[in-house]
Amino acid sequence: MSQRSGDGRARKWLRAGGYAQPMTERVLAVLGTGLVDPARPILRADDLGALRGDGIFESMLVRAGEPWLLEQHLARLSRSALRMDLAAPSAADWRGLAVAVTAQWPVDGDGVLRLVCTRGPDADGPPTAYAILSAVPAETVRQRRQGIRVVTRSLGLPAQARRDAPWLLGGVKSTSYAVAMAVIRDARRHDADDVIWLSIDGGVLEGPTASVVWAVDSALYTIPAETGILDGTTAAYLFEQAPDLGFDTGTRFATIAELHAADAVWLVSSVRGAAAVRAIDGRERGDGGLTERIQTALALS
Repeated sequence: MSQRSGDGRARKWLRAGGYAQPMTERVLAVLGTGLVDPARPILRADDLGALRGDGIFESMLVRAGEPWLLEQHLARLSRSALRMDLAAPSAADWRGLAVAVTAQWPVDGDGVLRLVCTRGPDADGPPTAYAILSAVPAETVRQRRQGIRVVTRSLGLPAQARRDAPWLLGGVKSTSYAVAMAVIRDARRHDADDVIWLSIDGGVLEGPTASVVWAVDSALYTIPAETGILDGTTAAYLFEQAPDLGFDTGTRFATIAELHAADAVWLVSSVRGAAAVRAIDGRERGDGGLTERIQTALALS
């Protein structure tokens, strides 16, 4: 039987399900099958997840061998499935997949766990569901520690549009990420790391893969979820811890001018944690020395 390794750097090979698997690269488990070779194709060519981006997912940090905020991510995955009319696995099934892959991961190595469910090769199912665990990219760690430069880009919608048009899937973490990846590539062409989406009426929304959080005096704020942004699990956890750090919390609408005037701005996400925004559209800014306190609340550094 395979055992966890105490050395996250070692390339140890495990024998599981009849195949050799590298512990420190990727671990893959498929619903109904269990652990499989991570190099093995698991999607059919006609899977609607591949053809149409018709699926949902969650990403979370694995540390000390455990998926962080797993139950919160499972709850959001369930909400996304309901909104997508998708016959996703039960929470118990997802937990089983999470246990299968984390058991093969070194306890002292941080990882990124993704739970993915597509509609499958047919509109009536069965869905394709799997869990994949891989190492946290070095660039993600760099951004967490050093901060990020962002640019603003228009999402092309009024702030309330997704609230009033549920078919736009506001608040759903779907696998349709082509636009998000395109805007991040555009940001990098402009010497930035990430993006803050704006509504066409000038309101701050969210990042392509993160929540926007900012500090004013002794309070932390984020954008109301009713705008159709994704309800951030890590931002919610941070707000739960905030009173112990001396912060009040709240949600409110904001303009980019208000972010410029804030004491600090962060993009907050599950794996990156709180990345301090060091510049917005080329305008440099500080963090008021607050980032260390925020990262302490998230137990990240």
